[in-house]
Order: sequence, then C-alpha cells, then structure tokens
Amino acid sequence: MRIAFLGLGRMGWHMAAHLTDDRHDHDVVVFDVVAAAMESWGAEHRGTAAESVAAAVTDAELVISSLPADKEVRLVVEQALDHVAHGAVWIDHSTISADGAREYCAALRDRGVDFLDAPVSGGVDGARNGSLTVMAGGRREAFERVEPTVAVYAGRTTLMGESGAGQITKMTNQICVVGVCQALAEGLDFAMTAGLDAHEVVTAMMQGSSTSWQMENRASQMIDGEFDFGFSTTLMRKDIGLVLDEARAMNVSLPVTALVGQFLGDVDALGGADLDWCSLMMRQRQFAAGRPDPETA
Repeated sequence: MRIAFLGLGRMGWHMAAHLTDDRHDHDVVVFDVVAAAMESWGAEHRGTAAESVAAAVTDAELVISSLPADKEVRLVVEQALDHVAHGAVWIDHSTISADGAREYCAALRDRGVDFLDAPVSGGVDGARNGSLTVMAGGRREAFERVEPTVAVYAGRTTLMGESGAGQITKMTNQICVVGVCQALAEGLDFAMTAGLDAHEVVTAMMQGSSTSWQMENRASQMIDGEFDFGFSTTLMRKDIGLVLDEARAMNVSLPVTALVGQFLGDVDALGGADLDWCSLMMRQRQFAAGRPDPETA
C-alpha cells in the first residue's frame, strides 16, 4: 500500500517508522515542513521524502497526518485537495476542534475521499512502542479499511461515531487526565514537604486506589524534576483550550479543567512551554502555600 505520512514531530516520527517495518509491504512517502526532520527520518528508516504535500499524497491509498493544531491541518488539507486520489482514506491523528474535523471531512468527501478524525493517547512512549490508543470518528467502512494498518502503531483503535466523535473522545480523555496530574503534583509535594521519600510513597500507593497512568509513568520524573521530554505544556494548553471552547458551546461546567488550564499558563510563564506538561510539579513546588511567590519574592 502506498501511504503518505504528513508530519514527523515527536509522535509522527515513530508512527511513520512502524509503517516501514519489513514485515509490512508499504511504500511510505513522508512530508514535513522541516526538511531536516525528513532527512534525519530518512537516514534511519525505509521511506521516501516528498518535496510537498501535493507530491506526498498523489497516488496514495492512505494519507496519515499527525500535526500540531487546526491551523496546520487546514493548510495541508487545502494543499492536498486537488491531488489526493479519489477513493483514498485520510486518517488524521492530530488533536483539533470537532468542528474542524467535520469541516475537513466534508471538504474531502466532496472529492471522493473519506476523512477520519482519530486523535491518539499514550504519548511519545506509546508512539515509540506501537501501543497508542486511537479514538476515531467517521464512516465505519473507511475505518474498517484502515484499521489493520493503524494497528501497526496502535494497541487499541475504536470507532466512536460520526465525524468529530474522535475529537470529542480525546477531549474527554484530556478532561480526565489533567486533574489527575495536578492531584499527583499536589500529593507528591505534600509527601516531600513532610520529609518522606516520595519514591517510596509512590511504591506504597501503586497498588492502591490512587494509582493511575500518570503515577506509573510520570511520578518519578515529577519527583526528580525531569521534564525535558514528552507532550509539551504548549500542546496541552492548546488541548485544554479546545476542551473549554467545546464545553462552553455545550453549556457544560468544567471547573477543575479550567483551573489546571490556568496552572499550565503559570508553567508557561515559568519557562516551561516546551517541557512535558507534568511540569505542573514545577509550578506546585514554587507556588505552594507558605513559599515565596517567584513573581513577588
């Protein structure tokens, strides 16, 4: 199968790499606006770099995109419209607005192309390990066509409903996860301030009712203050912005999510825009009650 892969960021790099495994007979063509990213990827993996979006999608049976936001997805869809093959399927793993997903779906459907909005969860580790969770919205027929290919880099892929349903599901995921990470930051800070060995505290709690993916995969880094990896504060702030916009339109109250969104703004102001968003711990350690506020100290 000829596959066009658009976007070689932290996630896309690994997802595209899985598709080039010798066990799969795929002709993979990649494109990224950063030429150096394509060169580096091509030096490590079997695949071809395209000079443009149009060149990448021409004759592709499957188009896969993994991009930062609506702005980038809109741009590549516009550039691809006159070149993507009739009958192709486009699966977009970007986290974008549900309205945007529906818009791009309609535009591509007019050209005989199915569009699936299919954001992912699992972070860079999940992309690297091929264990991502994929939440898709779109036509079942198109989903069933691409599901075996997506399974190359995903541990679970679920069709959630019509166009936009994948994005709404990812928003639900982010609502649930941000409160957990902030609670973990508060709990770890509490234990450390009390003089406990926080690593031992986590070990003690791991099989208890407070355990979570964040505790299992991020507690150690939060304790050690190591945040230079993973899903950035900037991207999580973007995701929370999408969530809050959708919630306002639905008249749904999300007080905890809104508060953590403000805290992520504090992390950004502290210089953590490019750090993994579990750097909420950095903010917690600096802004906790009884300690000097770095803005006024």
